[in-house]
Order: sequence, then structure tokens, then C-alpha cells
Amino acid sequence: MNTPLLPGSTLGVLGGGQLGRMFVHAAQAMGYFTAVLDADPTSPAGLVSHHHIRTGYEDPAGLAELARVADAITTEFENVPAAALATLAGQRPVSPAASAVSVAQDRAREKAHFTACGVPCAPYAVIETAEQLAAVPPGLLPGILKTARLGYDGKGQVRVKTAAELAAAWDSVGRVPCVLEKMLPLALECSVIVARGADGAIVNLPVQRNLHRDGILAVTEVYEQNVPPALASQALAATKSVAEGLQYVGVLCVEFFVLHDGSLVVNEIAPRPHNSGHYSQNACDVSQFELQVRTLAGLPLTQPRQHSPAIMLNLLGDLWFAHGDTPQTPPWAEVLALPGTHLHLYGKRDAKRGRKMGHLNITAPTADAARATALQAAALLGIAAF
Repeated sequence: MNTPLLPGSTLGVLGGGQLGRMFVHAAQAMGYFTAVLDADPTSPAGLVSHHHIRTGYEDPAGLAELARVADAITTEFENVPAAALATLAGQRPVSPAASAVSVAQDRAREKAHFTACGVPCAPYAVIETAEQLAAVPPGLLPGILKTARLGYDGKGQVRVKTAAELAAAWDSVGRVPCVLEKMLPLALECSVIVARGADGAIVNLPVQRNLHRDGILAVTEVYEQNVPPALASQALAATKSVAEGLQYVGVLCVEFFVLHDGSLVVNEIAPRPHNSGHYSQNACDVSQFELQVRTLAGLPLTQPRQHSPAIMLNLLGDLWFAHGDTPQTPPWAEVLALPGTHLHLYGKRDAKRGRKMGHLNITAPTADAARATALQAAALLGIAAF
């Protein structure tokens, strides 16, 4: 694609979840038509798109229809089959490329890529056979056994302390290919989101400080000194190295662990916009979703500017069950009475425990003010303090 796709073109997305929905909203705000491929007739993105192709990701007719109506195509979910992206790339510009997504889909390949890029990760071992299981060095325990494929938000992960627990855990996941990572003493977690164009231009959002609960992102805090500046520079450089190594085009998130000794190790990548970047919708002049539109359409990339300190609270379906087994609407009016609160709900019809239903962005003139308001909102919603 040598010339940009200008507004009036149609941008397609594989996947109809909340990330697809927010991409669609960003594209439509800029004057693009949109097409979503997702089998669910009530998918959040499908409900708001100009076109909704209701087929599975590997359905030939559905892929052909998406290629017919869309001028360029992206994905909102890393577990979309890479083969589907490759098929579409034979007919339309596709970003990110199937080759990059396939690396993110396999933890063993992902770790190898980090090593090739000179980015440190936790000590690990690949376990695909009984022989590899038996050969695991004792120094990797205690550790976390992670399925090599199809794991996210803490799914497909088992903490193990001994060789016997490791063997039992591998049995419990069906003896599928796995990666065992040594458990490290964490001081904090952070992430970096970059956008890279087909011309190699790369821009970034500020480094995000994250808090996870039960393997799911709960809180993101973004303001000056949220992490030490030297650490932020190191994380940004590592993220750019990972993106360059993949010859990546699109929006990419890299998650990091910061250890008690102050060192940084990479955790994993997400080849798409990320939960930790949602604050950018209200705190930056260019959101991660506009960056996704720009990279897909081949538009110029400008360095985003964060104009307000921000905190993002993830809103899980548990909030609807704060008072029993019958779902009740959370107190949105009271929350929105707080200054600087911005509610984003994903249009999912049924609240379920553990299900991502939306997020709340809090912006303020200072970090202290944002934090104070965020803690008030958390208390109203029944979210644990942080």
C-alpha cells in the first residue's frame, strides 16, 4: 500500500470483542466505514459496525466477503488463526502480519524472539515431551507452567513448587506444549504500547504501571514518575527492539516485570491494542485505537501527547453481583458525579463474573488528584483499594 487509505474507505477487523468495538468507533469518528467478521450476532463490535460478517475466522466464504468489502484488515485478538490473516493478505493489506501474530500465539517462539532481540526474559524451559519434563533444571522451581498457546488473562497457567507438582500440572493441561517460567520476586508490572507504520516510523504511549488481580489487569496508572525514568527508558527501548525485530506494522503492547533488584524482564506481547492503553482515550491527544486506524490506513504517525495524569479501572462482571446472585446495575450516576470520570461500557448483554464489561478512566490535573478520585470510584463500585 503506497498511498494512504483516506476516510471514506472501509477498514475491516477480525474479531468482534470490545477491542474491535473501540477500533470501529475510532475509525468511524475519522470518517471510515467498517467491517467486522465475528460469528456472534451480538458481538460488541459487530453491533456498531457498518458491516457484520457472521462467520467463523476460518470460514472461506466469510474471509472472501471481508476481503471484498474491506480495503485493509486488522485483528483485535491474538488468537485469531494466523492462517486466516495470511489468506486475507493475499488480497488486501493486513496488519499486523500473520508472521508477527503467530509469534505472539506461541510462548516458546515468543521467548526465542525476545532472546534474539536482546531483551531479557525470566529463565524458562520449553516442555513438549516427557523427556523435556524430566530434564527441567531444579533452579526453575518454583515456577509458573503456561500453555504455549491459547492462554490469556491468567488462563492456561499453573503455579508449581516441586517437580511432582510440575508433572501433575502438565497432566492437568493435557500434556500440551508448555513453557515453565521461573517465579521471580516482582516489585511492580508495567507495559509499553507502540505503533509502527509500514514505513518503519514508530511512536509510543507513555509507560503504563499495572496492577493485576487473579491474572487479570485491574488498575493502570499513567503519570510522570509512575515508574523510575531510567526504567521507563529501558522498557521503551526494549519494546521498540521487539517491534523492529518482528518488522511489525500496527499497535503492539509489550508487558514487563520489574524485579526487586530494579531489573526489568519482559513477560509477553500482545499484537493489538491493550487493556493497559485504554486510558489514552481520555488522557492523550491520540488514543491507541486511533493509532491502530492510522497504521492500518497508512496515515502518518504523530507522537501521542498525554495531557492529563490518568488511572484506568477495569470493570469486571463481578461488580454487577456485589449484592448477591441477581445482577444489579452498578451506581454509575454516583461514579460519574466524580470529576474527571469517563465511563466506557462494551455493550455486552449479560454480566458474568470475571467477564470484562467495561473500564473507567479517571483524569485530573495532578497524579494525586487522579488517584484520590479513582479510590473514591473504586469504593463506590466495590473494587478493592490499591
